[in-house]
Amino acid sequence: MTNARYSQPPNQLMLAYTVNKLDAAMTTRKAKRVGEPASEPFYGSVTIETVAQMAGVSISTVSRVLSGTVTVSAQKMRAVEAAAAKLGYVPSAVAQGLASGRTKTIGVVTQSIDSPYYGAMLRGIEDELDLMGYVPMFLSGRWDAKEEAKCIDILRSRRVDGLIILSGRIDNSALTSCAAAMPTVVTGRTLSAPGLFSIDVDNFSGGLEATQFLIESGHRRIAFIAGDPEHTDANERQRGYRAALDAVGIVYEPKLVVQGDFHESSGLRAVDELMVRRTRFTAIFAANDQMICGAALGLHRHGLRVPDDISLVGYDDLPGSQYMLPPLTTVRQPGVAVGRHAAAAVVQLLAGETPSAVVLSPMLIARESTRRLAR
Repeated sequence: MTNARYSQPPNQLMLAYTVNKLDAAMTTRKAKRVGEPASEPFYGSVTIETVAQMAGVSISTVSRVLSGTVTVSAQKMRAVEAAAAKLGYVPSAVAQGLASGRTKTIGVVTQSIDSPYYGAMLRGIEDELDLMGYVPMFLSGRWDAKEEAKCIDILRSRRVDGLIILSGRIDNSALTSCAAAMPTVVTGRTLSAPGLFSIDVDNFSGGLEATQFLIESGHRRIAFIAGDPEHTDANERQRGYRAALDAVGIVYEPKLVVQGDFHESSGLRAVDELMVRRTRFTAIFAANDQMICGAALGLHRHGLRVPDDISLVGYDDLPGSQYMLPPLTTVRQPGVAVGRHAAAAVVQLLAGETPSAVVLSPMLIARESTRRLAR
């Protein structure tokens, strides 16, 4: 014989039991006076209505107390604050955003969240936004224009107040359209449009200075590991390399240039390629530190020492570069500064202000991975 008490499916019984427990917990919570400790914690969703019920005041009074917009009596304020603290109530940012028209969040499209280079920019963005009462929301575009566009759509659907796009491959027209809908800041480009602000770093001068440093150290046969050819930064650094050679009459040799992709593995392959070409060189300049790290491993596997046999110069000055063996000579990128400038600029745009135009300059940091050749 089937007991009617257990005739419902087990999952429905569990649901009914859970609902009854929550109802009982809420009933117990409502019955308690303000200031009286709860016999057991309530783990349901705590809303502004719950706080109002516990404090014995209206919802509008709770809103006024927590926002600090209108003065209420000291008694009501103490009651609301005690109830909010006891319940662990956290105001809904979404609800506040709907009421004010602002969510106090900034969408950030980076290219690779785990990249040490972009990590410095993200830290700068986070630090600056925190000072101004904003919160960043990070998504990774993975160097893919379609993925970047998808990230932008997601962030806009989350009602962010503005956007920061770190470099990337999305085209300029798409960025201009995006800026028409909300304040947008982009790095690594020089663009001008309503609601759009761009921040660039002088990568040409960085490539020029790195190559000049090697030339002044007596090197004439300088190999170059290029970055992603679709990346403006990479092309500007290579242009600086060529300009430094031209300035002193050193003939540019295509055999000394190997294509990389900004990752360590491409630096390792570049050294293997240079060895296959049997082209003599005394120094390598790579378009970023990650590739020069791979190049150092490649030289080691070919029995060559740094800097005794080959001098190395990188680009970015990543946090680990000063701890390489030997410590790396490199061009320091102002990553944190770029992030801070981008964050400040997007908040200025939101305030209806025009950010100040800025082009940040890199700086050569000389360490032990290079040596001066005897003339």
